[in-house]
Parts: sequence; C-alpha cells; structure tokens
Amino acid sequence: MGKPTYPTGVENHGGNLRIVFHYKGRRVRESLGVPDTPKNRKMAGELRTAVCFSIKMGNFDYASQFPNSSNLRHFGIKNKEITVSEIAEKWLALKSMDVSNNTMRGYKSVISNMVELIGPRKMISAVSQEDLLFLRRELLTGPHMLMGGQKQPKTGRKATTVNGYMVVTGGMFQFAADNGYVQKNPFDGISLLKKSKADPDPLERDEFSRLIGAALHPQFRNLWSLAVYTGMRHGELCALAWEDIDLKTGTIIVKRTYTRAKEFTLPKTDAGTDRIIHLVQPAIETLKAQAQLTRVNRQRQIVVKLREYGRTSIHPCTFVFNPELTRRGRPGANHYSVPSLHSSWENMTRRAGLRYRNAYQSRHTYACWSLAAGANPTFIANQMGHRNAQMVYMVYGAWMSENNADQLGILNLKMNANAPLVPHAVSGNK
Repeated sequence: MGKPTYPTGVENHGGNLRIVFHYKGRRVRESLGVPDTPKNRKMAGELRTAVCFSIKMGNFDYASQFPNSSNLRHFGIKNKEITVSEIAEKWLALKSMDVSNNTMRGYKSVISNMVELIGPRKMISAVSQEDLLFLRRELLTGPHMLMGGQKQPKTGRKATTVNGYMVVTGGMFQFAADNGYVQKNPFDGISLLKKSKADPDPLERDEFSRLIGAALHPQFRNLWSLAVYTGMRHGELCALAWEDIDLKTGTIIVKRTYTRAKEFTLPKTDAGTDRIIHLVQPAIETLKAQAQLTRVNRQRQIVVKLREYGRTSIHPCTFVFNPELTRRGRPGANHYSVPSLHSSWENMTRRAGLRYRNAYQSRHTYACWSLAAGANPTFIANQMGHRNAQMVYMVYGAWMSENNADQLGILNLKMNANAPLVPHAVSGNK
C-alpha cells in the first residue's frame, strides 16, 4: 500500500486530521477531531478551501468555525461557548468598580432574576431577540412558562420594572458583544415599554394636619414635618446631622445619604455637590423642637463612601433623628433606615385614616405646595437636588396648570401694587 496523499493544507496529527491555513499573518493549525480516512481527507480539504475563501472575502468568523480553539486568544477573540450564568458573573464582578454598593445591590437582584428566567445554563450565543421579546411580554403579563422553565407570579410586573430589568440585562449583553462573546447584542432594537405617567398625589393641608396628629412620638411628628417642609430624600433625612444645620441662617447643607445597602454615601444630587436647603419658617420651628430631643446626643464618627472607587471620608455626626428615643430602652442603631421611615409613614397614615399614599409623596407635597405658593421652579429644583428645573416641569407640569388661577391672583396682586396711578376722566360739565 502506497503512502496516502493529502489535500493542500491537510495533515495527519496523532491519527486524526487537522488543517493548516494563514489568518491575520499567523500560520495556524486546527484539529478536526476526525480519524484519518480517505473520505475524511477529502472533506477536510473542502473545509480548508472554504475557510481560506472566507478569509479572502473578509467574512470569516473564527469563533463560530472553531469555538473551542486555543488559537482564539492569539487574535483577541473570546470563546463564545459561555453560559448566561458565567457571563453574568463576569459582568457583575467588573461592574462593581463603576457603581455604588446600593446600585450594585439592585443590579445583582435584577440579574439573578433574569438569569433564572432565561436559563442559567443556556449559552449566551443562543439567546435571540425573539427570546427576549417573549421574556419581556411574560414579565409584564405574568403566569406563562418562561425560557428557564420558571413561572412568573400571576400578576406580572409593572412596565417601569420591566423596563428596568431590560435595561440592566441589556447592559450585560452589550458587555458580551463588546468582548466577543456574541457578535451582536440581542437587545439592540428592543424599545422600552410605554408607561403611564403617575401624577403627584400630595397631601392636602388638612390631611397633613391629621398625619402629624397621628404621630405617637414627637420625633415622628418632627421628622415628617421636616420632610414635607424641605422635600428632602428619605435617605438624606436618615443621615441628617446637627453639624449640617445652621438655624441662625436657616439652612441645611445636605452632605450625605443612607442607602438601602446600609452604608453612608454622598448625596444623590444631580449637580454632584453638596446642596444648600433654605428653610421656611415652619421647618426652622420643627428643627428647634427636635433640638430639644437630640441636639446634645453623642457625636459619632461616620464612614462615608466617596464616588471614587475605594475612597472614604469621615464625617462627625450627631444625628437629628435617633431611633433610640422610641425604642424604650432597647439598644440599637443611632440613626434610621429608609424602610423604618416608610414603616412609620404607613403607621401614621393608617392611624390618621388617610387614603394610602407611598412615603415618597412627602417630596411631591413639598414641590406642589411650593409651586402653589408661587415659588420659582428653578429654586424648587435646587432645593430638591435636581440639576435644573426640567424635572420639576416634567413631573409637576400638569399639576402646575391646574393652579393657573392661583398664579393669576399672585400676578394681579404684584402688578396692582406696582402699577402707576392713571388719572380718570372727569364726568359732568366743566
């Protein structure tokens, strides 16, 4: 028997066939994992010819043709055979360098849910846009079987929640696309769900009086009064210290917030700096009342996480609102958490017999009352920690239009006061 002949670029390696070709200036060999037989030699030659033609035409996809090749690393190409669970682990580990722990907490929750619904063992390259559109529908409507074999709650999720899930998971898939795990992000072209805009639902004056009257302790009365009179975020109220307050000038400097991740961070102000809140007189009186309860308490040295990764600062804090006052001798934290504030709001609204509103309406109440009083939207935006007045117009635009009559009254009052006297014609004969 004569020596076997091989097509160009096909050779025997340990009894199996492999092909040899040039790619991006490098001579590479790829084992085909098939035994050396005449039939397989012919097929290997045809495969090599097809590979060389694809390279010449500029449309060769190395990772698709040889997904398990060790040569991929030489060309900066990632092995696409990676599961949804594995890419999630990689992305979250790197994302933690860019965002706060509180944001990271939310990302982990979203990705954990989405990985289970897509299927943790599913190859990321096998996830299609059709799969994701189906998943989006199921997240919104509820009880059907999802890709990972999981069932959704019967009620489904709100459009806002579904959009949040899709945006976060889309970021993970974009990471996969940018790093060669998939050719294209399957989230591309998927639009956000349209959602109805929730109008502000501020407290009426009499409702506010009933709410405050339902407080079982003066501290809760002071806390929610200050929330309504300043529009502060609830994490900022938890972190508020007497060192931040100047009652003589009537100002609060918002320097920190307390997050659901149980850490102090810089405030969530779009302007990126500490903001100054100018206090109305009722807020000043509220703080004077609270000073009698907590002003002389022990000062704490608080670690505050800065925006730069790994950096912290120490803030001396005598907390304005201290839960030790209402714990009846039980030791515990010397400041509130956001959930505990919300719990106190719910208890007070229930005792007051008020229609249910979430605690965030304290901020809406401040904004709506201020607008009704004629305050400039830019001033309100600065007080609340927005970069500009655009958010005020977006959220309260419809509400503001309902108060045009009040605004007209303010204009009439101001303009009449400044209008020059105009002589009237004298009636009768001269």
